[in-house]
Formats: sequence, structure tokens, C-alpha cells
Amino acid sequence: MSVLSINKNNFEQVKNSDKTVLLDFYADWCGPCRMVSPIVDEIAQENPQLLVGKINVDDEPELAASFDVASIPMLVVMKGGQIINQSVGAKPKPQILAMLEV
Repeated sequence: MSVLSINKNNFEQVKNSDKTVLLDFYADWCGPCRMVSPIVDEIAQENPQLLVGKINVDDEPELAASFDVASIPMLVVMKGGQIINQSVGAKPKPQILAMLEV
């Protein structure tokens, strides 16, 4: 499964997905975000049971504000429209996968 580019127009559909959702809040200028991005891409490719999306905080400030994003990268795991886990800062792949096992 490829990574979705999420914006305010498609967010409700993503939020209401039957799948576990992994959201990556990032910005193009953010060094740690660029470190996390290929890991998130890998997780999306290896786990078709997940819905993985990226949200550019510069392009979608309202969406970022609705999640109280203060620092990036911020990863959010959602199930059934509810946040079940979240983490700020660059993380290695095993730690990101562990977030999904809640």
C-alpha cells in the first residue's frame, strides 16, 4: 500500500477507516522528518493492513492544529477514529512498529 497525502478534504475518510491509521506530520524543511519519511514509506509497503498517511504541517495548518502538533515529526496511530498512540521526534523502525501494536 502506498502512502496517502492527507489534507483536510480527505481526512474524514482516513479517520473513519476500518484499518489502523498511521499519520506522519512533517515539513519539507525538517531534517528529522526526512529521516523518518523513508521508514514510514517502508512500513506502508510492508503492511497493507495499515492505512499510512503523511500530513505536511505547512500545507495543512488546521489539521496540524487539530492534533495539537507542537513539534515534528509527530507520528499518530488511530483506530476507529480515536488516537491510541502518538510520538514526537525521529524514531527507528522498531519503535514505530511497536506503536502500532497497541
